[in-house]
Amino acid sequence: MSDAKEASVEVPDPAELAKTYGEVAERASKLITEHVQRQVKRGASPPQDELGVAQAFMDMMAKLLSNPYKLASAQVNLVWDYFSLWQHSMLRFMGVEAAPVASPAKGDNRFKAGEWQDHFLFDYIKQTYLVSARHIHDVVSNVEGLDENTQKKVNFFTRQYIDAMSPSNFAVTNPEVFRETVKSHGQNLIKGLNNLLRDIEEGDGQLRIRMTDTTAFEMGRNVATSKGKVVFQNELMQLLQFNPTTEQQLKRPMLIVPPWINKYYILDLRDKNSYIKWCCDQGHTVFVISWVNPDARLAEKGFEDYLIQGTLAAVDAIVEQTGEKEINAAGYCLGGTLLATTLAYMAAKKDKRIQSGTFFTTMLDFSDPGELGVFIDEKAVEALNKKMNERGYLEGSEMAGTFNMLRANDLIWSFVVNNYLMGKDPFPFDLLYWNSDSTRMPARMHSFYLRCMYLDNKLREPGGIELAGTPIDLRKIKVPAYFISTVEDHIAPWKSTYAGARLFGGPVRFVLGGSGHIAGIVNPPAANKYGFWLAKSTKMPESPDEWFTDTAQNPGSWWNDWQAWVTGHNDAKVPARDPAKGKLSVIEDAPGSYVKARLDASKAGS
Repeated sequence: MSDAKEASVEVPDPAELAKTYGEVAERASKLITEHVQRQVKRGASPPQDELGVAQAFMDMMAKLLSNPYKLASAQVNLVWDYFSLWQHSMLRFMGVEAAPVASPAKGDNRFKAGEWQDHFLFDYIKQTYLVSARHIHDVVSNVEGLDENTQKKVNFFTRQYIDAMSPSNFAVTNPEVFRETVKSHGQNLIKGLNNLLRDIEEGDGQLRIRMTDTTAFEMGRNVATSKGKVVFQNELMQLLQFNPTTEQQLKRPMLIVPPWINKYYILDLRDKNSYIKWCCDQGHTVFVISWVNPDARLAEKGFEDYLIQGTLAAVDAIVEQTGEKEINAAGYCLGGTLLATTLAYMAAKKDKRIQSGTFFTTMLDFSDPGELGVFIDEKAVEALNKKMNERGYLEGSEMAGTFNMLRANDLIWSFVVNNYLMGKDPFPFDLLYWNSDSTRMPARMHSFYLRCMYLDNKLREPGGIELAGTPIDLRKIKVPAYFISTVEDHIAPWKSTYAGARLFGGPVRFVLGGSGHIAGIVNPPAANKYGFWLAKSTKMPESPDEWFTDTAQNPGSWWNDWQAWVTGHNDAKVPARDPAKGKLSVIEDAPGSYVKARLDASKAGS
């Protein structure tokens, strides 16, 4: 029986192995040489602690060591848990069932392979890690005397360390990798090393983990699929108008303002989950801004340029294209922040063309920016400004890396295991294709955004910021507003978005959806997932927790609730509008050329 099994295993050809090893060695040597040359050319300097992480941990250790009794108590508790685990493992080894000392959290996919539960050794390794992780986290998160900002840094980067040290991330202690290594005679590790070298090459010396097969997607064919026309453009944006899918459309056209941190097609990945397609099917004349992916030539573009050349230019174009004097508008994340400033600017100018505002996961009050606040303090912003001013923009991959760290196990370590340990190519996935399609930030705009909004929180103050010579006062926004936030959002925490929603001077409907920043928004009714919470009254008390106690959960998608809300303010109809027959000349077909400017395009197929 064993002979038959051995015979079924294909042994690699020695000549092929030697060739593969040689190619890997040559590739690695080339990368090392190029890295050294870059460092010499730049004049290598010691790494800077721009985020103040080292100082935060020094402060934490000083406070921790000042209370030896508490530290000793934590150590005793750790030893006791290790002793309990040893007993548990001995019982498992002898075939006796025993309750685990530590179990993974629900939804933790690192330990889903059967061996983590069924094999006593891997079960022991897993539980040892979970016990250690729990105690490390408990100790550092309960140190007394640390200021709030330092405590957040310590908690966040301790979690990064804990996630990195998971036994699932190492070949010898991951049963799936171990099994694949034996089965393939180590070919998975050789292929994984090739994948690693490829990702370093494509990152110009920096590791940029490939999350999906970028060659599997083509803009306009299987992502950004809704048909339409580009009817206006300037140096900052293209304005897309989509083809009608109904015989009649709502009289008020709809403008969508996406964030320029990402590209608009998260709302138009494919027909079955496209918010844009769904809005067309509900009778909306949908326009969306497709932002340019800026380079150093646009370094001096500021937030007011995104206002004047972005939202206001889009409103002008829509009014001219359709002949309508009233429109609805929706903004996503940073696009929602821009929409709010636009509405305040228009209110100051007594411009009433936008008659309703919808805000997807939008922060206006930055008192509590969540875990992103770890990356934004005085020292970090100064360092980032220096870096941006040298090249004129913030590199998109740097922003993407920050967001990925918020969910490191899902967006970093799972790909390390799949690509580098298992030696597999990433699976074609449209959402991850979009997530990898990073965009740059103009230096002047991003510096203003970080300083005036995140650091100084000036947007919430009446007249706290001034754009194009006009003080911005959110209290002057009187048009009906719809805020949709999500309960698991790590980028725009819902309690922070709730605080911002209370700043408006008009009627506000605040809705809390399930899931997170993306899945909770891109949640089509047909999927019937997550649900959403609505308050029983229209009052918005100061405390978000008090608001939540008055809510009831509704099944399905918030999209239907929003449609009822927006048409409740005006449901007049007109004959369907063909974008090719409007007042503006067609420039090109949707999705347009701006969205196709992909930073890794030259290397995506390599």
